[in-house]
Amino acid sequence: MAAWDLLVDRKDLRKAQIVPTQATALADGEVRLEVERFSLTANNITYGIIGDAFGYWKFFPAPDGLGRIPVWGFATVTESRVADAPVGLRLFGYLPMSTGFVMQLAKARNGFIDRAPHRAELPPTYNAYNEAPADPLDDHRALLRPLLMTSFLLDDFLGEDEALTSLVLSSASSKTALGLAWFAKARGREVIGLSSPANAKLIAGLGLYDKVLTYDDVASLKTKGAAAFVDFAGDRAATAKVHAAVGDSLARSIIVGATHWEAGGGQVEIPGPTPSLFFAPDQIRKRMADWGPGEVEARFDKGLRAFVADSPWLNLVQHQGQQGLTDAYHMVLEGRVRPQDGHIIRPA
Repeated sequence: MAAWDLLVDRKDLRKAQIVPTQATALADGEVRLEVERFSLTANNITYGIIGDAFGYWKFFPAPDGLGRIPVWGFATVTESRVADAPVGLRLFGYLPMSTGFVMQLAKARNGFIDRAPHRAELPPTYNAYNEAPADPLDDHRALLRPLLMTSFLLDDFLGEDEALTSLVLSSASSKTALGLAWFAKARGREVIGLSSPANAKLIAGLGLYDKVLTYDDVASLKTKGAAAFVDFAGDRAATAKVHAAVGDSLARSIIVGATHWEAGGGQVEIPGPTPSLFFAPDQIRKRMADWGPGEVEARFDKGLRAFVADSPWLNLVQHQGQQGLTDAYHMVLEGRVRPQDGHIIRPA
């Protein structure tokens, strides 16, 4: 099989190209992995948008001006010079959009890590690789493990504020927002979703939101008691409108993603509470200290399986090879993904 990477222009994510790669001899401490499958979502586009600010470009180095957007999925060791990582070892974790890659893999207390020097100062959450025996839910795990983990951690984070009775979610059709809505409903909180006219009717029919409004209808937004706005869009103008509509009932404003990446920030003044960034690795570090890593994974796995069982609307769309990846990449980048669809890529 010919090896290749998908490289993007770091200044213009529309410019993407498949580039052939050549295998090099492994050094001691290195393993070669073949990428089996990964998911591709708006979350990955966010990695590209804020790659410079948050170090996402550093995980998988690329030539100057180009980048390898990270994704989440499964890969198998095909060649090894690490005693603890034999050929055939299957892992789940952070991958490049490639047919394969090389890591300085090392056994850790819980799973494996990449000891490459360029990863030393990066968040350990993204540098953890877990052994992953085959499971019937592998496609769902590839899609939901990163997204629903963020939903799970957001729900846990907001759950610490018992005064909150309502959540308002932008980009309500995103998988992370849908996951948060599912968790929050289980807590008995009112959940209001904001979406485009094209998606509003569809997501209203999923039963996850108490109410779904289009962005044009934000002025009519009312909540039951103290509310938090969770922004998955990154559109300052829309955020200002939400803050103005909710008014004194808005207790918190949380920034999570930037799916509306072309909307721009500008100098729009935002009334009310200052939006603060939610960084999932911070919350998972906290809960690992509070509960222990095994309990974090156990609670999340229970939630993931319950979410899948409760989501017959979720449709997995399969893509294969270079053309399949390229088509899916531009579809996700341009926001042409239906809320009920999850895109799974198999490079080979």
